[in-house]
Amino acid sequence: MRTTGPVARRPEIRLTTTDPLDVLHQTFGHAAFRGRQRAVIDRVLGGGHALVLAPTGGGKSLCYQVPALCRPGVAVVLSPLIALMKDQVDALARRGVAATYVNSSLGRREREARYAGLAAGAYRLLYVTPERFRKPDFNAALDAADVSLLAVDEAHCISQWGHDFRPDYSRLAEIRERLGRPVTVALTATATPAVQADIRRQLGLTECQMPAFHEGIDRPNLTLDVEDIYDEDDKLDAVRRCAAAAGPGVIVYFALIRTLRSFSERLRAAGFPHLNYHGELDRRQRRDVQDDFTAGRAPAVLATNAFGMGIDKADVRAVVHAELPGSLESYYQEIGRAGRDGAPARCTLLYDQRDLATQMEFLRWAHPDAGFYRRTLDLIEHDGERVHAEGLEYLRRKLLDRRWRHDRRLDTALAMLERHGVLSRDSDWRDEDHVRLEVVGDLPAALTDDAALAARRRAGQEKLLALVNYAKRPDDAARKAFLNDYFGV
Repeated sequence: MRTTGPVARRPEIRLTTTDPLDVLHQTFGHAAFRGRQRAVIDRVLGGGHALVLAPTGGGKSLCYQVPALCRPGVAVVLSPLIALMKDQVDALARRGVAATYVNSSLGRREREARYAGLAAGAYRLLYVTPERFRKPDFNAALDAADVSLLAVDEAHCISQWGHDFRPDYSRLAEIRERLGRPVTVALTATATPAVQADIRRQLGLTECQMPAFHEGIDRPNLTLDVEDIYDEDDKLDAVRRCAAAAGPGVIVYFALIRTLRSFSERLRAAGFPHLNYHGELDRRQRRDVQDDFTAGRAPAVLATNAFGMGIDKADVRAVVHAELPGSLESYYQEIGRAGRDGAPARCTLLYDQRDLATQMEFLRWAHPDAGFYRRTLDLIEHDGERVHAEGLEYLRRKLLDRRWRHDRRLDTALAMLERHGVLSRDSDWRDEDHVRLEVVGDLPAALTDDAALAARRRAGQEKLLALVNYAKRPDDAARKAFLNDYFGV
């Protein structure tokens, strides 16, 4: 992440009112609430929990930011991405709100200073990932703080059936308990009825305790297109045509980095200006691309699905999926970055049946079977010193076929083994060269039941099938109706 120095900020606002509308005027500069924002805020201020479902750009963050400023104490906001946290905290700082984040981008001295500020009651909002709750020093600072509200952003991450499952999100009930069971708001743009039920279950809240405030998912200014594609030349022509028709402000999504790079070379040769964004760029490079695109210095970005969350660019005129995403949830999340200014925008899915094989491989890699968990644990138990000396690369050599660079089974297995208390570690998984793993428990039934593990894979396959069925709808109206039905609107 690029370090740009302190964010320019107004002096911290000392509000003299706890009226939500006054807070909206004074701090956020809005004349009125939209949709169901006020209903959510009134429930939260009345001590009730809420599940908020609204499209990208629908103002979900105000549903917890306004209550956080209307009552004493600190609101803890669980957010999945470091870059997203920084953007949100910077925006609040510019409005004079005492907000901060704690994550792995901070040095020890800065992190300890923020812990001290948290314990001293210096912040109104604190952004963290769920993984941070593993840290004893963080928990000690929280123990001294007055936590008034828990907000779970991108709440679909809670659900093991959601499209972006992360093991630590399944600890939300434990985290709520540790925080003293504060009023809780869960927010997402993409959750089917089954995922909504799982969100409530994982938080330890029933439907009665946590009603859903649903804004719907329709974005009337978006036109949803699907084009059948038969080969790479056909796909390249479609990307160029869609981008040229839209003008500046185009995101082209790819599933594979190698495909993105191949298309980038051919598009540059054809005189099509663009930037690339993917997970193999370092943090500074990714931040530079994001900043250049947001500021309008680059007309287009070719990106993997790592790009987009937290992008503060209202005038994206086109989103093109050059390869199939893994689910309708991912697709809807990504097209939600188009047309946030309310002006017309076009979203085009290039449907190539060959892309289904790639997504089926992704599903297999994201859901290891019981045998893979056993082999991973045996290697760590018997070759622990070698793992420590050579890093996770040793485990990859022993467990994975190196021809498949996107095989994430090891990452999934390590996260799940730690989540279930089978492994302990002395570093972040991302510090792959210096990691000491220790087996501290036995494999639980959840990781040895092949039938249950296969059910998770089938759930992913059903999501992919839903995307295929969406692509077969004949026109924009039918596609929007299909999305409404899928998300239970």
